[in-house]
Parts: sequence; structure tokens; C-alpha cells
Amino acid sequence: MRAFVKRIPVVGPIAQSMYRWLMPREQPSFANTGDYWQQRYTRGGNSGDGSYGKLAEFKAEILNAAVEEFGSASVIEFGCGDGNQLTLANYPAYTGIDISATAVGLCRERFAGDASKRFMALGDYVGEHADLALSLDVIYHLVEDGVYDAYLERLFSAAQRHVIIYSSNFERPATAQAPHVRHREFLRTIQQRYPEWALERHIANRYPFREEDGSGSTADFFFFAKRVQ
Repeated sequence: MRAFVKRIPVVGPIAQSMYRWLMPREQPSFANTGDYWQQRYTRGGNSGDGSYGKLAEFKAEILNAAVEEFGSASVIEFGCGDGNQLTLANYPAYTGIDISATAVGLCRERFAGDASKRFMALGDYVGEHADLALSLDVIYHLVEDGVYDAYLERLFSAAQRHVIIYSSNFERPATAQAPHVRHREFLRTIQQRYPEWALERHIANRYPFREEDGSGSTADFFFFAKRVQ
């Protein structure tokens, strides 16, 4: 089949793209969070359903409005993924960080020529700050406690005024079927460890998860503001 689609005139690249989506991919094995996501992007995977379609549009609507409302001059995101969500964003200045060097490469290629955006691998992060720090569809993928703790510390340390988290907020352990997913009641953690940050707003998902067909998302928006000293 691969040889066939390459021979199709004119639409060959389109057909090849369809082939990559339609043919089953070898699923990444799970050794740890970082390894999983590096494998996933290296093998042609993407950031997941939450970064595409109506969920991505819903997130962009909320985030763009928040950036305008807060007057955020700079945005930093921990977990930029493949950059598809970012194509819908209106941010004055943006720094995207990801645990996968492959994802960072995809973003640099996708937004080449856009001087308002820069990207770096997590290993290259040295404490950059921004008015607003974002975490979108990430927290429930942080399976290891140490990775989770370090992530929250970076997220809140990097934010000068606001933090926005888009995630589920309940406890459910990882399973053999989805070893890269561990839902956490992160709000309780933040209230205990970061009392200088106040929960300012909770926005429920416009498309909540539907058990019957697996559509929608378990994630909601949580807005945090730094308390005035």
C-alpha cells in the first residue's frame, strides 16, 4: 500500500498523509513519562484529541479572552506539544517548553519566521518567567510523583501574575490500558503548597467527557492569581 500511494499523481502527498493516519501505528511502550512522549512524537503521534477540533477551539476561546482580560504581555507554557493548539492562540510573546525534543523541533519548524514565539526542551529551561503560565492537558499525564511535584514547582515559579491550568481534578491511578494517564486532584495540592496563589475562576468544559462514546474531555479550566503581598 505504501508504494501504491507514492505513485498516485498530484495527490500523492495527501494520500501518503492519509496512509499515516489510517494505518495502525506501533504504540509507544511506557518506561516513564519523558520516554513515552519522546517515543510518541518520534513515531508520528500528536498531542491528542484535546489539541484538535472543537476542544482546541474551546480552549483557544477561553485562553485568548484571558490574555486580553489580564493584559498579559508574555505567556509561557509547560507542555507545548506539537503546537497545533498554538495555531489558534493570540499571544503577544510566547515561550513553549516540552519534555520531548522532537515536539520542540516540530514547533520550531511550524512557527519558523514568527519572532513572537520561541521553543525549548525542558532540559534547556533555566528559569524563564512570564506574566501568565499555562498548563494545558498535561497534569493528568504526569504519572510519577517526582515529575508531578517538579512540574508544579516550575509552573508556579515561572508565573509573575497568573497561572491557568486545564486538567481533570480527581484521583484515578494509571491503568495497563493507559499507563501514561494518571488523574490527580491537583487543586488540593496547590492550595496546600502554594498559598500565595488564589483560585480566581473555574470554568467547566463546554464538552464534558461522555462515557458512552468516549467523546469530550474530563478537563476544566482553573485560573490562579498571585495574591497581593
